Amino acid sequence: MSDQVREQKIKINGIWMHIAEHGTGPLVLLLQGFPEFWYSWRHQMGFLANKGYHAVAPDMRGYGETDSPVTPTSYTVFHLVDDIIGLIDHFGEQMVVVVGADWGALAAWHLSLFRPDRVNGFGSSLCSIPTLTPSQTRHQYVPEELQFYAHKFQESGFTGAFNYYRAMDLSWELLAPMARIKNHTSLPCKLISGDIDIGFKGGGGTKEYVEGSTFKTLVPNHEVVILAGRHHFIQ
Repeated sequence: MSDQVREQKIKINGIWMHIAEHGTGPLVLLLQGFPEFWYSWRHQMGFLANKGYHAVAPDMRGYGETDSPVTPTSYTVFHLVDDIIGLIDHFGEQMVVVVGADWGALAAWHLSLFRPDRVNGFGSSLCSIPTLTPSQTRHQYVPEELQFYAHKFQESGFTGAFNYYRAMDLSWELLAPMARIKNHTSLPCKLISGDIDIGFKGGGGTKEYVEGSTFKTLVPNHEVVILAGRHHFIQ
């Protein structure tokens, strides 16, 4: 890694979290999804640092060198939001810009809903579950990236990463009582997707939802950017 990227472990929300950081200035949190680590943001970290920002990318709970609780009940959206609040507090910041991909996007969305007092703005890629063939995956990662991810998962295993999916039903149950009161945000948001991401162009109606009137009502201060020829992993 570049000697300009600093790595450390910090204790937040009852776990030890491994983070990478680059630059100084206003805090920008970069949250990865499945099946990645902080490393997936390395290009954006350098860019942000050069623009005068403090870019911080953690290994999310269950990934890489961050603690990986065994029980799926430790991976609800509330745990993810609490982890982010712990990161913000660790750096002594009141407000943050947060950017998330995949599961990191889900965490960023819910942070903006639950704690808008701590968010200046957020960026998100689609929170879809990638369904790619091995051939498609190879075309999205260069060999050094595949080697890095394979090495990390050999060390950590997949239990933590899969626990996000095992906790989905529990998160839905816990979120149900607030569905009508915590379903919109006026924060500035940029949504980015590849036009051939299966989560965007598939049969689930995501494309129509993002481009339709309902999304504009729930997130009125937003910009949608669709990247031509790009799949799920757009960093």
